[in-house]
Amino acid sequence: MATPERSEHVTTTTSGSSAGMGMVVGALVVIVAIIAYFVLSGGSAPSGEDVNITIEGAGEAVQGAADAVEGAVEGN
Repeated sequence: MATPERSEHVTTTTSGSSAGMGMVVGALVVIVAIIAYFVLSGGSAPSGEDVNITIEGAGEAVQGAADAVEGAVEGN
């Protein structure tokens, strides 16, 4: 008796990977657009305003700093 021939068909499907990849790429595009907006517009700081910085609490440590720097420069 003859052996019957056998054939197989294998089908591989992937679902959802392209939709998920599209979401990731879309989110990255939005993030880059937001960053580019702030970089190209000069950031969120208002222009034309003065900025004053005051450092308090150094006390006596600052009083001798100028003499220490002068002494270090003269010593070299």
